[in-house]
Amino acid sequence: MNTLLTKTTPQEVVEQLRPYLLLEQDREEKAMKKNKQASSIQITRFDKTRLMRLLRSLDAAQESRDEIEDLERELERGIEVDSTDVGSDVVTMNSTVRVTDLDANTTHLYTIVFPSDADFDKGRISILSPLGTALLGYRAGDVVTWEMPRGPRRLRIEELVYQPEAAGDFHL
Repeated sequence: MNTLLTKTTPQEVVEQLRPYLLLEQDREEKAMKKNKQASSIQITRFDKTRLMRLLRSLDAAQESRDEIEDLERELERGIEVDSTDVGSDVVTMNSTVRVTDLDANTTHLYTIVFPSDADFDKGRISILSPLGTALLGYRAGDVVTWEMPRGPRRLRIEELVYQPEAAGDFHL
């Protein structure tokens, strides 16, 4: 039996073995790619109506900030669903989420609120903050990348501790 031997570089060997290697970095990269490929997020009709009203009031006040444009983009790409049809694992307004900062390896508890209810010391994050906008509409298990002054951060949504719709609190 003739065996054909070829020279293989270390990079080629790694690429051939990659499917068999369960590296944490690979799992995180795949999760991030999956999130980028997801063309839309879920936004409840109730939340969208209130957020659009907020954006109009800021526009009337001639507020011009990147955060406003970011929220507008998220609302445009989101799939609008009825409050009774939104998944119980989707971050909506007034949801409390446990997230892990994958870069700092820390866990945090945040509630996504309207600007007038924001209080960072109590974990109440404004929807107009980059973090609030970044989390809206994503699901438990998703990895979300958001921009910070010192560069991008990656957060994994570990769980929804509270979601108004899942609790039947449709007025929040």
